[in-house]
Amino acid sequence: MTVTPQKPEWLRVKAPLWERVGNVKDILRDLELNTVCEEASCPNIGECFSLGTATFLIMGPACTRACPYCDIDFEKKPKPLDPTEPARLAEAVRRMNLNHVVITSVNRDDLPDGGAAQFAQCIAAVRQVSPQTTIEVLIPDLCGNWAALTAILAANPEVMNHNTETVPRLYRRVRPQGNYARTLELLERSHAQAPWVYTKSGIMVGLGETDDEVRQAMRDLRAVHCDILTIGQYLQPSAKHLQVQGFVTPEQFQAWQHYGESIGFLQVVSSPLTRSSYHAEQVRSLMQQYPRGRSHNPHSPSHPQSL
Repeated sequence: MTVTPQKPEWLRVKAPLWERVGNVKDILRDLELNTVCEEASCPNIGECFSLGTATFLIMGPACTRACPYCDIDFEKKPKPLDPTEPARLAEAVRRMNLNHVVITSVNRDDLPDGGAAQFAQCIAAVRQVSPQTTIEVLIPDLCGNWAALTAILAANPEVMNHNTETVPRLYRRVRPQGNYARTLELLERSHAQAPWVYTKSGIMVGLGETDDEVRQAMRDLRAVHCDILTIGQYLQPSAKHLQVQGFVTPEQFQAWQHYGESIGFLQVVSSPLTRSSYHAEQVRSLMQQYPRGRSHNPHSPSHPQSL
């Protein structure tokens, strides 16, 4: 039997400000909203909630895929979509006074569009209530339904995020219903269709990948014009999930950050506790440094001419 390595000192999480945590939880419970922070057992939940932010999980707490690394519940036939969810999410954004919001979802392979219309409606609802809030969507692969991707892009999020998760050699074991080439194609199509939208992806490490494989995945992502990359340590949620094969040192994470910046990523967030939406609001400073976004969208009424 394989023995999981002992968790190192650098993976300790700071104690949160519990009063702020309670405020966020009260809003989420009042509006009956799910967060990936809670459903996926994120180690940063205390920090993020104490800072008054959260990553919203739309379309239910149960997923139609059972990836062996993920703590979100599996359900072959989830509940129908709730048409009131976009308005409730927008109200949470208003109450929490968010400058930047991350909206993600479970996989909904039971839906013809994979939930694209619900993403678009959530974006529209937030825009109406809080037009200055920047919006990041972290979407599933939509089973390669590119018309569904177009529908999400048409709603004009500032950031289109889709996680790569791992290196090609480990895909069958880590992400059996995913496809590495499809992930790259989604990001490439996003850039081609809406170059004013920042593209983003994330990789977990500690599952048996090599340094060379991580660097190759980074090069693959840059080749499809991915702008932002997150790299974080995989942590085993329970005994039934994939075991950690090794804990990566902070020095290695820093080396990947420097490498990513050297090959052209606009931003690389790489540390043991980094997750896809960890400190996602930092993208607002990136937008000021490398202006793009809605003001550079040729389909926006405020944009005077095409790119």
